[in-house]
Amino acid sequence: MIGKRTRSAGSQPHHRRRRRFHFGARSAMRCRTSFTRNSASIRRRRKFDLGRVQASANGTPTSRPRWTRVLLKVSGEALQGNLGVGLDPAVLDSVTREVAAASQNGVQVAIVVGGGNFFRGQDAWLGLDRASADYMGMLATCMNALGLQSALERHGVDTRVQSAIEMRSVSEPYIRRRAIRHLEKGRVVIFAAGTGNPFFTTDTAAALRAAEIGAEALLKATKVDGVYDHDPKKRDDARMHEKLSYRQVQLDRLQVMDATAFTLCEENHIPVVVFNLLQEGNILKAVMGQQLGTYVGDEGHWQKVSSAQEEPVNTSRKGDVL
Repeated sequence: MIGKRTRSAGSQPHHRRRRRFHFGARSAMRCRTSFTRNSASIRRRRKFDLGRVQASANGTPTSRPRWTRVLLKVSGEALQGNLGVGLDPAVLDSVTREVAAASQNGVQVAIVVGGGNFFRGQDAWLGLDRASADYMGMLATCMNALGLQSALERHGVDTRVQSAIEMRSVSEPYIRRRAIRHLEKGRVVIFAAGTGNPFFTTDTAAALRAAEIGAEALLKATKVDGVYDHDPKKRDDARMHEKLSYRQVQLDRLQVMDATAFTLCEENHIPVVVFNLLQEGNILKAVMGQQLGTYVGDEGHWQKVSSAQEEPVNTSRKGDVL
């Protein structure tokens, strides 16, 4: 017939022919991106399981974390140890080792550090105004933040320092979304320079940052075991509280943190755990949600956490690659 194509012998019909795919630059980029993501996922799972194995070998708790994201407030005075001023290398190594173990167990950890080990407020000398003293204290927190960053990276933890006062040569400026992204990638974020404004304490900075990043708990690491009804240094019969509600703290005027910081935690329903930083293993226990020191929060939230701790934990993870 005129106009009809004839198929030569041995050729295949059009619908049966094998199509040849030509990979362009975009297709190759998609393949490389997919491969990179899968490799990163495998590395994260390996890192998670390695952290569990190391924690189990050291006798530290390996149960499932109660919180996904926490903010750790580290007292500057506690970091000085027995030196009286500056950073005690032994305390710094102990703190960062436990933070590293918590990060390797899948907990997103942000840190706010004080500066009392270098400079302590308006009473430093006569005639120093409050604003200048607070700015000097902010610079002291930056020195502690850099020390913590160096110690954490020595333990193999990716760390970022974000400062409320811009110091681009040594730290990132504080950007909320960037900080959250760092945490989602498994990095530890250290917030330095407080809120960046005078007349606000580092406790207030910790409460503010905890609310901004959506932290599920604020862990306040100090030199005392918890919150007492009286000063234990002055009275031998002082009793430590294990659980407190926000209202009870206000009625009894207990010194958990300053009023501004405490109000921020109460309004945003952020529980506060006060514990002793200098006792080895306490940071990891606090991050894992074990009963430790003094818990301040809503009563219903405490009961939920307590019941969750009693549940059996299955540490096996299907599909993990070791």
